[in-house]
Amino acid sequence: MTTQAVSITTGNGSMSKIFGLTATDGKWDGNVLLDSISGQSIGILIPNAPLTFAQANYTGGVMAYRLQNAQTLQVKSRGLGNLAGLDCIESQSIAPVTVGQNDILTVYPLPVAGATRTNNLAWIQTSKSTELFTATDVVDATATNLVSAVNNQSVGDLFFGSTLQRIWVSVEDGGKLDTVEVVDEMGGVVMTMQGGPRGASGGSKSNQYNMYAINLGVRIGKGWNIRITTTSA
Repeated sequence: MTTQAVSITTGNGSMSKIFGLTATDGKWDGNVLLDSISGQSIGILIPNAPLTFAQANYTGGVMAYRLQNAQTLQVKSRGLGNLAGLDCIESQSIAPVTVGQNDILTVYPLPVAGATRTNNLAWIQTSKSTELFTATDVVDATATNLVSAVNNQSVGDLFFGSTLQRIWVSVEDGGKLDTVEVVDEMGGVVMTMQGGPRGASGGSKSNQYNMYAINLGVRIGKGWNIRITTTSA
């Protein structure tokens, strides 16, 4: 397994803390970020603190993060990281959330894939729940299904009968998202959305994602998939 240095600077208009870790790629388990000074988790260090921004950084590839209750596993906030050095508080603002005493910050990074391939992450929100999906070692110009980062299930298996509401996708550094397609059980394309490159300069609005689609209303059937087509750097 590969590793990489990651960090999340988070807080509000009055204070902030830096949490970091040498994280293992391709997993949530064990990737709990700790305060850079005290070595404590976020819930122990700043319980009841309001958070209004989260500047999540990784060393190379792509990364997702979440603020989660360690006991109930409830996810209170989630997002995508950007390559270290491409930060802006305004573009990394989050919906206000209050830290609970049992909360932890965890990350799911992926490294840069091989030549003519990409590693990719996507948060998919439905009327049932929101889950992280992955597509790894995707060959350029080859439509590839997204699968759950937890159990490798397709969107049709995990979210059957629910309504797709939002999807945001992050392709590894330098990669381009060509299309996102919702495909039915017969392989027919129900919906196509166009993507693009991520920002490559400080303050760019899209440093965290290649496509951010909201206000969707696609009813997900059994055996359906969401697939992406990408181009590497």
